[in-house]
Amino acid sequence: MQEYELKVLEQYNIKVISTRKTRGAVLCDTDQGLLLLKDVTGQEKRIPVVWELHDYLRQQGVENTDEIILNQEGDSVSALEGEGRYILKRWFPGRECDLHRPAELLEATASLAKLHLLMQHQLELPAGTGTDLKEEYARHNRELRKVRKYMRKLSPKGEFEIAFLKCFDQMYQWASASLQELEQSGYDTLYKESVEGHCLVHGEYNYHNILMLPTARPARVEMPEIAVTNFEKFKYDVQVEDLYYFLRKVMEKTGWKTRLGDNMINAYSAVRPISDVEMEYLRNRLSYPEKIWKIANSYYHSNKAWVSVKNIEKLSTAIRQTEEKRRFLEEIFSFHL
Repeated sequence: MQEYELKVLEQYNIKVISTRKTRGAVLCDTDQGLLLLKDVTGQEKRIPVVWELHDYLRQQGVENTDEIILNQEGDSVSALEGEGRYILKRWFPGRECDLHRPAELLEATASLAKLHLLMQHQLELPAGTGTDLKEEYARHNRELRKVRKYMRKLSPKGEFEIAFLKCFDQMYQWASASLQELEQSGYDTLYKESVEGHCLVHGEYNYHNILMLPTARPARVEMPEIAVTNFEKFKYDVQVEDLYYFLRKVMEKTGWKTRLGDNMINAYSAVRPISDVEMEYLRNRLSYPEKIWKIANSYYHSNKAWVSVKNIEKLSTAIRQTEEKRRFLEEIFSFHL
């Protein structure tokens, strides 16, 4: 550990036993359990409201979140002159939720629903709100057209450009239909009611931020406990946005398996019932070609003279999964383009 990191830890009422580097942070074994020291330079203004959310959840009986530890001065952020800003938060000796274990995915989905039932609360500090989805779709569609225009003029065209232009018309049809459907849906009312009702979302609920904790109980008796981490992107928004995000990430990695997706939706709705307008929202979010837009946007803002093999593979996978996604939407949502 660097000397400046030790100086940061000296600002807390803890006894450090050992430390080790992890992805972008330092894991600390202490007399108060496992803690994580993280550099938040440039993001420190948002930390107090994240602490407030954790404090509220703890008061509601939620124990397994990476709550921020206050330093000796009672502050959520610790400063070290010339060396940045840091937070120390509770951490867990667990592993990431396994995409290939359906039972864990269903448990994680149910845990999200339980969180959402509690995360309907007005915080004292400003938490921010989600963007208007209609504006976001319209902007993304303009960006897709801009990428196509650029590629059409490009000569010679590479493998990536040829593949993108070949699939563009179909993908843009999905994108255009999603925006049109959203404009005719009950989205505006749902969004307004969600924000006015102080409905909070995690903002990045994916398998990386869901930890399965070790348990002394036999696995066949009960699932491991779950810890949810990294709430830094939370905000007021339509709560099933979290479900959409988690579901899309899982489906993209597992091939849009209808049975798994249906079971995940049912696991959520068994805890927090999903309204008709929320199901409409889920269908619309899943039908938008988000992955294609992300790949295209990344391409446009990078070195176009050299497209990595990884990006070509990502595009090929997204195109290949289009038919799987179409079947998924038809079987679960009766979606027809």
